[in-house]
Amino acid sequence: MSTYELIMQRRTIRQFKQQPLEDELLERCVNAARVAPSAANLQPLEYIVVADPEAVEQVFPHTAWAGYLPDWKPQPGEQPVAYIFILINRERCPQGGDMDVGIAAENITLTALEEGVGSCMIGSLDRVALTGLLGVPEHCEISLAIALGYPAQEPVMEEMTGDSVKYYLDRDGKLHVPKRPLDQVLHWNRY
Repeated sequence: MSTYELIMQRRTIRQFKQQPLEDELLERCVNAARVAPSAANLQPLEYIVVADPEAVEQVFPHTAWAGYLPDWKPQPGEQPVAYIFILINRERCPQGGDMDVGIAAENITLTALEEGVGSCMIGSLDRVALTGLLGVPEHCEISLAIALGYPAQEPVMEEMTGDSVKYYLDRDGKLHVPKRPLDQVLHWNRY
C-alpha cells in the first residue's frame, strides 16, 4: 500500500479488540516518531509507552473521548490495549514543540496502521493525574496521548454537506466522519 493510500485509509478508532500489541510494534511506533522532523532539530520529545494491562486500566479514567458524542466512551471490552504518551522536555525546548508533537503523532498512527492497528489521538487528558501516575518529571509535560489497539469498528469518511464538522453515529452504531471537500480547501497560487 502506498503512503497516500495509508493516509486515506486512516480513521480515528475509538473501539478496540482486546488483543495485546507486541512490544516490537510499539517500539517501532516510537522510533518512527523519534526520527520525525523537529523545529531547529531540538528533538524535545520523549515517549512513555503504557502496555501493561493494569497500567492501561489506570490510565483510562484520565482520558476523555469523542467530544461530539456526549456521554460516550469505549465500554469495557472495547477500551485501548496500549497508549503512547508524547512528552515535551522543557529543558530542551522551553517554548513550542507543538508542531513536533503533531508530526510525531502522525508517524505513530501511520506506523501502527500499516500493521493493522488503530489509533486515537487524545488531547483531552487529566494531565495532573497522569503526570503523577506515569512519574513524569517536572521538566517534562504531557502533550498528547495516542490510544492503540486492533480496531473493533470501521468509521466511514464522507464528504461534508453543509457546515457541520461533527462526526456522528448512525442507527446501526457506525461512526461517520465528515471531511471538507478538496475544492473548498485547495487554492492554487493564491487564495
